[in-house]
Amino acid sequence: MFTGIVEELGEITAVETLDDACRFRLRGPAVAEGARHGDSIAVNGVCLTVVDHEGDEFTADVMAETLKRSSLGVLAVGSRVNLERPTAVGARLGGHIVQGHVDGTGEILERKPSEHWELVKISLPADLARYVVEKGSITVDGISLTVVDAGPDFFTVSLIPTTLALTTLGIKQPGDPVNLEVDVIAKYVERLLGAHVEQGDAR
Repeated sequence: MFTGIVEELGEITAVETLDDACRFRLRGPAVAEGARHGDSIAVNGVCLTVVDHEGDEFTADVMAETLKRSSLGVLAVGSRVNLERPTAVGARLGGHIVQGHVDGTGEILERKPSEHWELVKISLPADLARYVVEKGSITVDGISLTVVDAGPDFFTVSLIPTTLALTTLGIKQPGDPVNLEVDVIAKYVERLLGAHVEQGDAR
């Protein structure tokens, strides 16, 4: 489990294309320190498994399904990525519960800078819109953010200078894709209420 608090802005240093997957080599001194084979690291919000680790770099395999459902397929050597290690038991939950399981992708639609923050508008797939509410939580490229406004096919977030300086959202521009993970609690509530309604109808 993650919290959506990005630890480090890493970089793709190599991409190896496999038959039905690809292997990334990533540089991230903070998250690579002490990494072992089998450890999990979130890369732009996608939970990946460490295959190998050497110095300040680690490798991770990305299967075809992940490439299809996320924006990792557009990454190339030199691409910057958000990195986060799993939350330790007993640690502070700085963001919200993040699984690293991407629900879909959106696209940066618009950026409106101001003196101390920046408003970013992001497209929202129709099948995810019901999980996104004003002042609720959403994960964008692995970053835990608060929704400012939620429309039928978009939402906006307000970014503070720290987020702009230390994550990919400081450099992404309109047209760039982003990974989206909605609040898992909303999905569980929908599932439970749906079962309850069905049982009520049956009676």
